[in-house]
Amino acid sequence: MSKPLKQIHLAAHFPGVNNTTVWSDPAAGSHIEFSSFAHFARTAERAKFDFLFLAEGLRLREQGGKIYDLDVVGRPDTFTILAALAAVTEHLGLTGTINSTFNEPYEVARQFASLDHLSDGRAAWNVVTSWDAFTGENFRRGGFLPQDERYSRAKEFLATTNELFDSWHGDEILADRATGTFLSDAKAGAFVHQGQHFDIHGQFNVPRSPQGRPVIFQAGDSDEGREFAASSADAIFSRYSTLTEGQAFYTDVKARLAKYGRRSDQLLILPAATFVLGDTDAEAEDLAKEVRRQQVSGATAIKHLEFVWNRDLSSYDPDGPLPDIDPDVSDNHISKGRAQVRMYRDPLATAREWRERAAANNWSIRDLVIETGNRQAFIGSPSTVAKTINDFVQADASDGFILVPHITPTGLDPFADKVVPLLQEQGVFRSEYEGPTLRDHLGLALPHSRLRSSGGTPIDDVREERAAS
Repeated sequence: MSKPLKQIHLAAHFPGVNNTTVWSDPAAGSHIEFSSFAHFARTAERAKFDFLFLAEGLRLREQGGKIYDLDVVGRPDTFTILAALAAVTEHLGLTGTINSTFNEPYEVARQFASLDHLSDGRAAWNVVTSWDAFTGENFRRGGFLPQDERYSRAKEFLATTNELFDSWHGDEILADRATGTFLSDAKAGAFVHQGQHFDIHGQFNVPRSPQGRPVIFQAGDSDEGREFAASSADAIFSRYSTLTEGQAFYTDVKARLAKYGRRSDQLLILPAATFVLGDTDAEAEDLAKEVRRQQVSGATAIKHLEFVWNRDLSSYDPDGPLPDIDPDVSDNHISKGRAQVRMYRDPLATAREWRERAAANNWSIRDLVIETGNRQAFIGSPSTVAKTINDFVQADASDGFILVPHITPTGLDPFADKVVPLLQEQGVFRSEYEGPTLRDHLGLALPHSRLRSSGGTPIDDVREERAAS
C-alpha cells in the first residue's frame, strides 16, 4: 500500500532583520509603513498560508564599532504589528518572535492571550533566548546568562506562561444579567509559581483565549534547542538547505518526541526557504544569480568574511582571492549582534575549508560568500518549484516551508499566483481554510486547561491553601 500524501504547510516570513532582503531594489517598499505589512499578510491569506512570521531584532548590529547598514536592521514592535494585522485578516495565523531572556512571563502571557482574543484564535509565539551580551546591554539583565541557564530560563519561562494561560479553564464567565453574576469563580486566574527564575503569584487578568495557549514555535539547532522543541514546541524552524540534511534533522528531532509522551505529528518541522521564479528553469537560474549578487554586494561580502576572520578586511578586494592570514580567534568579536558568528565555532578550520573550496572553484571572496551563504532556495519555473517543495515534504525532509521573499511587500505575490495553484491541483495543499484558528490550520489539538503549579500540586489545592491562609 502506498504512503498517503502529506499535506504541505506554508507560511510567509516578512524579512527585515537579515540580508535576504534586497532593500535597495527599486521594487522594494517600506519596512515600517503598515501598508507593507498589510499587503504581505493579505497575499499570504489569499494563498491560504498557515501563518505570517515576524522575526525580531533587539539591537542595531555593528561591525567594527559602526552600525551595519547593508541590510534592514530593525522593525517596529512585533505585538503592535500583529495586533494591527489581526484587523485586516480573517484566517491567517500571526506569529511573532518574543525573547524569553529579557521579558517577564506575566507580561508576555498577557500580550499573547490578548492577541489570541483579538484575532479569534490565530496567535503564535516563537520562543527564543538571547545569546550575546551586546544585545543584553539594552536590558536590565544584560547578557550574563550562559547558554545552559538561558535554556533553563526559557523552559521555566514557557512553563510559567502556560500556567498563566491555564489559570482560566474557559467556563468562568457567566455574565448573567438577571442575577448580576459575572464570574462563577471569584478566584478565576489564580496562579502560584515558585521556581529558580520566577517567583510570582496572583490572578491572571485575561480570560482563556480561543486557542487556550498560543501555538509555540522554537528555532535552534543546538542539542539544547532540539530538546526544548521536542519537549515543549508545536513547530520548529530549521535552516538546512539539502534534502539529505533536512531528512537527518527531521529524523533526529522527531525521534526525541517519544520520551516526552508525544507523537510525531505533534511537532511540525518548517525550514525557512527563499525562492526565485521564472517562466523557465533557465530563466529562474539567471534571475537567482542576479538576486544573489544584489544580496551580496562587494561590501557585504567583506563584512561576511569578517564574521569568520574577526579582522578588519576592508583593504581586501571582494573580487579577489581570500586572505592568506588566519582568523583572529578571540572572544572579543568585531561583529556585534550577528547570530552568524555562532555558526563558525572553529574559525581556523572554516578558513581552511573555504580557501580549499575557493581555490578548487576559482572563487573570489564575493563568489565564496554567495555560495556558502545560501539557505534552502527553490529556483525554477512554477511547476519545478511546486514539484521540489512537494518532494521535500513527501520525503520527510520537512512538513512544509516558511517562505522568505527577497522583495517586500510584493515578493510573495508570484508564489501565491503561480505555485500555490499547482500544489492545490496536486492535492497536497488546501484550497480553503479548514477552521478558524491557527491550530486548525496546523492540525494541532487544543491544549488541556487543567493547571498544575510548579510543584505538581493541582491549582485548586493551591487556591484552598491561599484561602486558608
